[in-house]
Amino acid sequence: MPKTLQLTSTLADETRYSIYQYIVKERKVVSVQDIADQFGIHPNVARMHLSKLDDSKLLRSELIKNRKGGRPARIYNLAENPVYLSFPKQEDHLLLQWLIELVSSLGEEAILKGKEMAYVHGKRLMNNFSSTCTFEEKINILTENTTSIGYLPSIQEENHKKVITFSIYNCPYKNHMKNHSELICALHESYLRGQFDALFPTNDFVQLDSIQDQCQNCLYHIEVL
Repeated sequence: MPKTLQLTSTLADETRYSIYQYIVKERKVVSVQDIADQFGIHPNVARMHLSKLDDSKLLRSELIKNRKGGRPARIYNLAENPVYLSFPKQEDHLLLQWLIELVSSLGEEAILKGKEMAYVHGKRLMNNFSSTCTFEEKINILTENTTSIGYLPSIQEENHKKVITFSIYNCPYKNHMKNHSELICALHESYLRGQFDALFPTNDFVQLDSIQDQCQNCLYHIEVL
């Protein structure tokens, strides 16, 4: 795990933080030139930012052969394992791992109870806002509460209904998906359903894609009146 000071120093730079957020959101491999073009900066500056993110283990890099010949090119992608940062150091991720394994071992009844708890928690989180807010205010509340953990909503209007496409592009539980994807996705979806049912009591909530099915992200389609 990177030293805390190194990690905080790496993300303290506004441009570097924006680059990291862009890579998280896009979930794709990038080159120095890609970042230089995207942010309008010199390739040497882009290389410096990417190298610092790589050194801090926020990204991982590898060399690939240049199809045109010449020196190999370095590409960058998100690190496989998340970085945990807390003051003082905590091991909450270990506790989460133990609880996931406990629930899984107790079978279907425990999973159903877990989904119920996640739903209630999601609904309770939004109940304080639901009665007086406009549609736009509700979307802002959802966005503000969830962007930091990888949710990205977009809104369209179809047949006099608002259609919210809700994409989870950086699952906060991806480190546990390999062994417990079904449980984690069920709890996460129940939590999201609770939030929507509190803010939009009349809705049609459908999951279109899921990371556990090897999709790039989890994608939800929600119609609200």
